[in-house]
Amino acid sequence: MKASDCFREDVFCAGLVTDVLGVEDQGINQDAWAGLQSARSEGLLNQADYIESLDTRDYEKNIAYFAEHGYDLIITNGVGMRDETLRAASLYPNAVFVGINQPHDQYSLNLIPITFAEDQMGFAAGALAAYISKQQIIGAVCETSGIDSIWRYCEGFRAGALFVSQQNGSNVEALVSYRDDGDREKLFLDEAWGYAAAQQIIQRGADVIFAAGGVTAQGALRAAIEAGVKSIGTERNQGAVLPQADSSVVTSIFGNAQFEIQQILRFPDQPQPAGQIKYAPFPPKYSQNLMQMMETLLLALQSGEIKTGVSAQKP
Repeated sequence: MKASDCFREDVFCAGLVTDVLGVEDQGINQDAWAGLQSARSEGLLNQADYIESLDTRDYEKNIAYFAEHGYDLIITNGVGMRDETLRAASLYPNAVFVGINQPHDQYSLNLIPITFAEDQMGFAAGALAAYISKQQIIGAVCETSGIDSIWRYCEGFRAGALFVSQQNGSNVEALVSYRDDGDREKLFLDEAWGYAAAQQIIQRGADVIFAAGGVTAQGALRAAIEAGVKSIGTERNQGAVLPQADSSVVTSIFGNAQFEIQQILRFPDQPQPAGQIKYAPFPPKYSQNLMQMMETLLLALQSGEIKTGVSAQKP
């Protein structure tokens, strides 16, 4: 890194601090880095760098490194870095901070939160699952409903399944399992519970599984892969990170961080709406019509033509 150049007024520097998944996570980190690289090639910035966090205890010092070396824009990813990002914005007022997937209750002039509508992502997953299910039974395996973002994902899933049922005159049953009684120490890390919960839903006849909630969700997707049923991921491209996923994972739905980073750099003074959503490429065996349906649905959700009806918080 040529960090010393970043103190110059004619050099615009941006730095990305990843979470512990690293820059090649097939998800938001990788997408954000691609956004910075594209922005640099377009001349929107002069220098782009990243630091991969090896441990959650690294977050604060990694953010501070960029701030103390004159970086103009510092991007962090994930709710796990929310507090560190907010503190850094207060400590380093000359830098602009972008917090991806970090809803903030407190306001700071130099902090731009980027959030993606989990209810819309869940809705799209539920609609897709209902559309491709042959048994007309689909399932979602979710971390605790006590976390608002998880609640929105999985109630969105129910709403999407209902939407397709009403559109097609069918009666798709959506089975949703939350890890509400699990060990708090295993939050987002309970792969065994996710695996067992998915197995139970599959035994009840579900032939499509959606999962949300880190490693807990990956346990559910592994169960779907082993059972030979279709699955839909979120948070990152699960089809690229799970072994033998090509036999099961239809797609993954997550935030389009690359687009959002470029928008901030192009239009820095404009307010940022809810982030754009995208999906991972479908395997070749799926028709173009299915992908077109997803495109149309996501556009309708983004524009507000279709509303999920899911509350921001669990009632």
